[in-house]
Amino acid sequence: MNHKKIVFVVAHEGYQHEEYGIPKKLLEEVGFQVMTASNKPGTAIGKDESTTTVDMVIKDINIDDCGGIFFIGGPGAMEHLDNQVSYDIIKKVNTAGKPLGAICISTRILANAGVLTGKEATGWNGDGKLGDIFKEHGVKYINKEVVVDDTLITATGPSAAQEFGEKIISLLQDQRSWG
Repeated sequence: MNHKKIVFVVAHEGYQHEEYGIPKKLLEEVGFQVMTASNKPGTAIGKDESTTTVDMVIKDINIDDCGGIFFIGGPGAMEHLDNQVSYDIIKKVNTAGKPLGAICISTRILANAGVLTGKEATGWNGDGKLGDIFKEHGVKYINKEVVVDDTLITATGPSAAQEFGEKIISLLQDQRSWG
């Protein structure tokens, strides 16, 4: 198992570039390899028109070959990532006890997959619907920038990208020390 390989999942169109780029840079600076997965192969396009190479499609992620998986937000996240393919990977990662997280609107994907039930979490709430969505899925909504509950990390959006990255590193380093 490669605890140093981490997967960031982005929408093929409309990922949030700061939520992707800031944590990715932090992880790479301390020696982690960040692979990018998406719903389509090729090049993913951020909401700011920036691009990133897609290393793999979501259905081809091998959870035995990575230390954790994190879903990035942005306007394309719910359209392109909120589906059964994502739910299946999320459930496998959660069952394996590996670090799993999401930032911004993508925290709703984790809730829809059922892995936040009984957990504390946060996320983007610009439309005022997050509390109801979390309540429907049995998630305790915490109004903070970043929330860590066991191996799950959730964050609110671009303003939390730095702390999201730092918490990912901390959790991954803790996992490596005992796993």
